[in-house]
Amino acid sequence: MKNEFTRREVLGVGLGAAALATAGVATSTTSAAQPEKNSSSELSDFNKYGEELESLLCLRTSPVAVRMLRSEDEIPDGSYRPKRDQNKHYAQCQVFSLSRRDRMTVAMLKDDNWCLGPIMAYGLVEMPPPPPGAGAAPSMQYKHFEYGKYVGILTAPLKIAQFEPDLVLVYSDTNQLRDMLLSLKEEEKPKVRTNLFPISCAFCITNPIIDNEYWVNLPDPGEYVRALTQPGEMIFSIPVPKLTEFMEGLRKFDKESMFAHEQMMMESDFEQPDIYKQMFESWGMEHS
Repeated sequence: MKNEFTRREVLGVGLGAAALATAGVATSTTSAAQPEKNSSSELSDFNKYGEELESLLCLRTSPVAVRMLRSEDEIPDGSYRPKRDQNKHYAQCQVFSLSRRDRMTVAMLKDDNWCLGPIMAYGLVEMPPPPPGAGAAPSMQYKHFEYGKYVGILTAPLKIAQFEPDLVLVYSDTNQLRDMLLSLKEEEKPKVRTNLFPISCAFCITNPIIDNEYWVNLPDPGEYVRALTQPGEMIFSIPVPKLTEFMEGLRKFDKESMFAHEQMMMESDFEQPDIYKQMFESWGMEHS
């Protein structure tokens, strides 16, 4: 796969992301073992999942395949390397945007970065001690990969990715997010984790991979300003070990749920689902 690097020069996305206090209080931990590269048929399954997600959810941008790189040998031919190819630097949130909007395969190593959050969270540099007086609630502390475990991060649209991902990021509006959450198994729903604070490029990658959990993240101010995140967009992280089960649930939701294809309306005395009718009748109330 070959990227058209030169036309990307016109992108006015700006450089850098906010240096935020929470970066200094990341929780140190290690990740689970990474999957080995798979056959072309298994890659094709991932690509089909990408097409399905876009179609079932009517997404405006592509789901992003994410792989943490143990070595440069894992980078597919033709991948965009900002520093090497154009002597440019980006924040990681901008690269998520390049992959999901511009359909680019991008490898970000330490020297490609222009934001401190991801290089610390992804273990590309040693973690500095927190500044004096810095502190945050444990719920606001993102996890980070151990230093030296990875050399960088690789992203591409899931539907064309030429590598097995560790994680899938879906940028959705709140309606699409609701459909994804409702499609989960009942036992999975209470386990979904949510983060509404910076740094979104850390929380959406490290915590889901390390703990194998679904995460919902609100794009942080740096991502909104520099990566052109649209109002109303949220980030849903799907660890790859959960992806097949997730897709099965989403297909079932699309076919069977009474909420999957409802059109917006403002109508009194609307037709009620059967369970509504049964409960209203048991209470002696009028029903449809």
